[in-house]
Amino acid sequence: MNESSKRYLQAFKLYIEVERNFSKHTVVAYSSDILSFLVWLNERNIEDVTYNIIREYLVYIQQFNYTKTTTARKIASLRTFYRFLYREKIIETNPAIGVHAPKRGKTLPEFLTENEIEQVLNNIKMESPAGYRNRTILELLYATGMRVSELSSLNFENLNLDENEIKVFGKGAKERIVLVSERAKKFLQTYIKTVRYLIFKEENPASSKPVFINKTGYRLQPQSVRLAIKDVMGKIELPKHVTPHVFRHSFATKLLENGADLRVVQELLGHSSISNTQIYTHVSTERLRQSYNIAHPRAN
Repeated sequence: MNESSKRYLQAFKLYIEVERNFSKHTVVAYSSDILSFLVWLNERNIEDVTYNIIREYLVYIQQFNYTKTTTARKIASLRTFYRFLYREKIIETNPAIGVHAPKRGKTLPEFLTENEIEQVLNNIKMESPAGYRNRTILELLYATGMRVSELSSLNFENLNLDENEIKVFGKGAKERIVLVSERAKKFLQTYIKTVRYLIFKEENPASSKPVFINKTGYRLQPQSVRLAIKDVMGKIELPKHVTPHVFRHSFATKLLENGADLRVVQELLGHSSISNTQIYTHVSTERLRQSYNIAHPRAN
């Protein structure tokens, strides 16, 4: 990779991080994708890349047997990168125009039933401050449908528990309000009043301080939440792969099953397009089908 390519990569990373306000995860993924592409180019200049060279690269990466989702992201990275270069007048024509991602088959998101949710929650040991914190986090994920990154980013100034509301900042720093159930609110209030201080002794934390912290007083990261779920899942027999996002799927599925309007669910989840929310209607329909096949005497 030549020196100019290194400079363009750094400029692109700054662009998607600051100007486009992509999430940290997306910035890392896109930067890694473009780095791999530039390494493959070797000493060839970015300005000399053509549509056929990009197609040649896409043929090359097929040997790694990436999933359709990963391949689609790599193509999206290239398209974003070359749109950036074209906008900055580094290149005269955009060679990535016409490069399309493979069609991804729709997969129904994994979700938990109410009984399964309770099984997970009740197997969290709350004798320790960290255990109570983790229970509070999972209660909130299920009650609000927040992404784990949104929960990790919460500061005290985002809480309005008198109104059972929390302000979150989703993808692209889009602001929205999520609602908190009375049950989750009680866990959160106890955590704030008592448990948080036992995790890290901090008197009257400022409004800009993180709500959820680790034992050193720093913001609890999403990976710590994933590890907490993995730990509790190792103690129970549940034939499902449970992640923080499964709680979000479970939240949306339950709302729709109980008659919530699709637009309301879209707003609560922070989806920019209702097409992203519509997949949960498929989940609900599948549940109806299963119930019908079990309960109806002539279903089969």
